[in-house]
Amino acid sequence: MKTNYLLPNSFKKWGWIIFLIGIGLGIIYCCGYDSPKFFDTKVFALVVDEFTVNLGGANSKFFTLYKTNFFDELICLLLIIGGLLVAFSKQKIEDEFISKIRVESLIWATYCNYFILLIAILFVYETPFFWVMIFNMFTVLLFFIIRFHWASYRMKKLVTDEE
Repeated sequence: MKTNYLLPNSFKKWGWIIFLIGIGLGIIYCCGYDSPKFFDTKVFALVVDEFTVNLGGANSKFFTLYKTNFFDELICLLLIIGGLLVAFSKQKIEDEFISKIRVESLIWATYCNYFILLIAILFVYETPFFWVMIFNMFTVLLFFIIRFHWASYRMKKLVTDEE
């Protein structure tokens, strides 16, 4: 089966490095550690809503430079880029059975992700729901990676046990 949408296998190693750094920094960030001050910088923003107390509302700015701490955005970029590299790099041997596992894992990850989202919509409110939505950006990739590698491992174990 021709898999034009997959990246070369060599990207997987770099993906794991980037993804694990992102997970580590994400855990540190979620534990309440302050973002390093050297990430304070001006960035280009398509849109920014700044709450202004004296006006009692939001002041939207479009296509502007905005001073922010870039640490949380860096974590998101590391998680997404690393996760995509891990998830969509070819295996050393990429055959039709691996493609089948890949598709089944993606479907399974999507079901799990949206099941968790449905539960959160029904039972989680206010700021915790915001955190669920943030984590929800990464869980499809995370669930896919876990399920795909677990299923691949099981398949390899079954093949070696039969020999």
